[in-house]
Amino acid sequence: MKLYVLVVCYLVTSGLAYSTQARPVSYPGGWTTMQMNDMDTHSLHIHYSPTAKYSVGYKTQYWRDKNWQFHGVQLNYLAKRWNQPNSQANFYIKSGAGIANGSSKASNNQNEAALFTGIALDWEDRRYFTSYENTMFDAGDIDQFFTQKARIGVAPYIGNYGDIHTWLMLQADHNPKAKEPLTLTPLVRIFKDEYLTETGINHHGDVMFNFIIRF
Repeated sequence: MKLYVLVVCYLVTSGLAYSTQARPVSYPGGWTTMQMNDMDTHSLHIHYSPTAKYSVGYKTQYWRDKNWQFHGVQLNYLAKRWNQPNSQANFYIKSGAGIANGSSKASNNQNEAALFTGIALDWEDRRYFTSYENTMFDAGDIDQFFTQKARIGVAPYIGNYGDIHTWLMLQADHNPKAKEPLTLTPLVRIFKDEYLTETGINHHGDVMFNFIIRF
């Protein structure tokens, strides 16, 4: 059994955001820092939002199994937002460019220009949540891949502002090049104010623990 930990620090200079997830675009003038660890990678993403439509920042990512890393610039663009009286939906385009460095014999310790792009969609109200995202990554001779992830969730009760909120979720990860292309992870999300935790175990027996702080 393996344990994976996600820690996300969400910094917004113009105020706090209280949503069920950290958004790729913040408030105008807002900074966001995300440090993430999952089954495949360690990553750090720091970005600034000049407006509520896009953010730009630094992204680094380390792929453990193939022992290579990426350093570059990522641009997140809010292509469309649907605001309803009791729900919200978002459509983002996330792209980046930089340098991939292979640190293994298989990659000959080489550097390659790297590009990635993908989309992210989410919809939520106070009871239900769903999201989807994908990434196409081209790092030349070091690696090339396509991954996608989807989530569905339900809140067993509706809390008021300041209460402890609970979500029951199911996450599906798909990576055609992985040894196990499809991974399903039931998880429980609990958040209050600026603190959020997620705990789950996938059908391969790997434990996931995510911790998010917004400040």
